[in-house]
Amino acid sequence: MSKAFGIVNFAGNHIRVNGLQDYRPVGAFSFLGRYRIIDFPISNMSNSGIDNIQVYIRRKPRSLTEHLGTGRHYNINSKRGKLNILYAESSQTNDIYNTDIAAYIENMDCIERIPLPYVVIAPSYMVYAADYSVFLSEHIESGADISLMYHSVDNAKESFLNCDTLNINRQKGVLSIEPNHGNAKNRNIFMDTYVMKKDLFLELVNKAHKMSSMYTFADIINEECQNLDIRAIPHRGYFSAIMDFDSYYQANMSLIDLKNASSLFDEEWPIYTRTNDSCPTQYFEGSVVSSSVISNGCLIEGSVENSIIGRGCEIKPGAVVKNCVVSADVVIGKDVHVENMVVDKHVKLIRGKEIIASPEKPGYIRRGDTL
Repeated sequence: MSKAFGIVNFAGNHIRVNGLQDYRPVGAFSFLGRYRIIDFPISNMSNSGIDNIQVYIRRKPRSLTEHLGTGRHYNINSKRGKLNILYAESSQTNDIYNTDIAAYIENMDCIERIPLPYVVIAPSYMVYAADYSVFLSEHIESGADISLMYHSVDNAKESFLNCDTLNINRQKGVLSIEPNHGNAKNRNIFMDTYVMKKDLFLELVNKAHKMSSMYTFADIINEECQNLDIRAIPHRGYFSAIMDFDSYYQANMSLIDLKNASSLFDEEWPIYTRTNDSCPTQYFEGSVVSSSVISNGCLIEGSVENSIIGRGCEIKPGAVVKNCVVSADVVIGKDVHVENMVVDKHVKLIRGKEIIASPEKPGYIRRGDTL
């Protein structure tokens, strides 16, 4: 049994995924055809032996709560484990007040009742695999007050622009948390992943709440860098952050590459998700599929190239799907050519024969639309 409980935090105000986020929170986004983004932090916790997990939701909760259910599909121990869905109940309409600190304050009694000494906090908008039991052990052995997880990148000028970065000294001590302004190629991207004692966590939440109604948890950690022993622990392997529409598209497309997929998915480290009973995908005579990820329950009669196809989709004869991320239950009609697009759930592309966006600026088709 782990010494820690888990918190999966919601996406902050700095994250805006146009189109998709109008219908659900980032954690509920379809990912790689069969997963939701929130499956990754919860699976990391479950695989690490953390079976007492709180998931915070700020807005449009239906899609995410339906997917999470009781949490049984995440292999959480049925006797001692629990997955709680908690809401930010602030009546304030202005986004500046809807912070993670406000959500923690509103649900403080739920946190205080947990009889575990440590907490691991992870975001609902980042995709990576990590063993939090190792993260916790390294933190305890170091004697630090707080440990933060980071990922070193060499493309910070053009990517991760809405993420925070860690300014680290040679001893892996955290000097500050700074926004990535894209002015340096090599940066240590902060993964919004923390470990610390529960008592310290509660103390910092209350302190941030008193200092400013706008403060986030990252803000109070940055304030305390000079007062507390805060260490940085590196992460290796696949890592992506869903910060905007382009990063969502690119994260999906990057995992068509088997090398990238192999660094994220491991038989010894399963990523759990809600499953449904459906037949295998059927490939009809004349269909052509290359460099793509096809989910179960599809009917493929046309051509699919370098794309991700969600569950239960139909690709009709003569249809061409190229460089697309297609969600579940989509119909691509006969002789329709769709390229460089994100297609949301329950869409029917029937009469618009050419739906093509530029590779530099992928397009979006709204949920339930018929074109």
